[in-house]
Amino acid sequence: MRQRATHQAHFEPHIEPRLAGPARAPRKPASPHAERRGGPPRSGPTLLPALAADGAYQPLHLSPAQAEDYDGRYEFWDRATETAYMVREPSPGHELPSQKLAALAERIAAVRGKPIRCYGAMGLALRGKDGGLVRIMQADQALYLHPERVDLAGQKAMVVGEHDFPDVVLEVDRTTDVRHHKLGIYGAWGFPEVWVDVPDEAPRPRAPRGTTIYVLQGDAYETAEESRAFPGWTAAEIHAALNEEWLSQRTVATLERLGTLLGKRAGTGPEDDPLLRSQRRQARREVEIEELGHRARLVRHLLIARGLPVSERFPMNVPSFAAAAMECLADAAARCQDEADFAARLAR
Repeated sequence: MRQRATHQAHFEPHIEPRLAGPARAPRKPASPHAERRGGPPRSGPTLLPALAADGAYQPLHLSPAQAEDYDGRYEFWDRATETAYMVREPSPGHELPSQKLAALAERIAAVRGKPIRCYGAMGLALRGKDGGLVRIMQADQALYLHPERVDLAGQKAMVVGEHDFPDVVLEVDRTTDVRHHKLGIYGAWGFPEVWVDVPDEAPRPRAPRGTTIYVLQGDAYETAEESRAFPGWTAAEIHAALNEEWLSQRTVATLERLGTLLGKRAGTGPEDDPLLRSQRRQARREVEIEELGHRARLVRHLLIARGLPVSERFPMNVPSFAAAAMECLADAAARCQDEADFAARLAR
């Protein structure tokens, strides 16, 4: 059962300032995937009152020039106040789910036979008509199912309206609440799917532990039982995978199913992944060697049972032995007079 998310009611209206700034370089021609960028970007609701009143965040003054060059981590920056907000108590536990999602995506990609790119705590930026930064948010993880559609090399942030949206954005809530902070802006900017995970080990969660999937329907989010980007991957399965110490058999089976489904859509598979292709070839080779050894032992036993002398290397020293069918090997072993006759019969 889907429920409509009504997050923007928590925010105060905000009018973007008109500030002069340096002209930007002409935009590149639209890509064939420009529809994934949505229409003209909206600024979305302001987060400033909510963040300022939330004890989990601390403010940091950043001018627009400093924001362009700042390389640290913060949740949100707004040009109107030149203020960034950072989580007061960052912890390694906050980073684990996003790292695990990258590892899970890599396994899905291998089975699919086509890369999936995760950018980690990537900046998400909105620029004004003057080209200057208006707002910046940072996701905990941003995932592209089709990385060939977006080129973020050398970019400090994904720019709304210029770059394709990630297929999935992950937010990890350990002590904060994305629902009443960043989710409204994600929706206003047009991000198609947001996962919010409250880890099992979260010390002071403000929402129930688990994963909630938000998919954009029109101009608002609706909660969904399963992902739209990864069809069939349920919120419960995602949460289990993000919080398991070791991957369970159930999770592994789910990742294989997702990779196979996405591979069928793309016309690719495990043989298109270099590592899996090499491993599969090695496995086939090991099976072939084992089967060859089994055949050799059978032929030796037949000759010994008939009372014929057998050398140590026989029958592996027979040139045509490996390629011969089992029926031919059995017939030659039953009729030959010695090893040389066995080789001659196979050659014929």
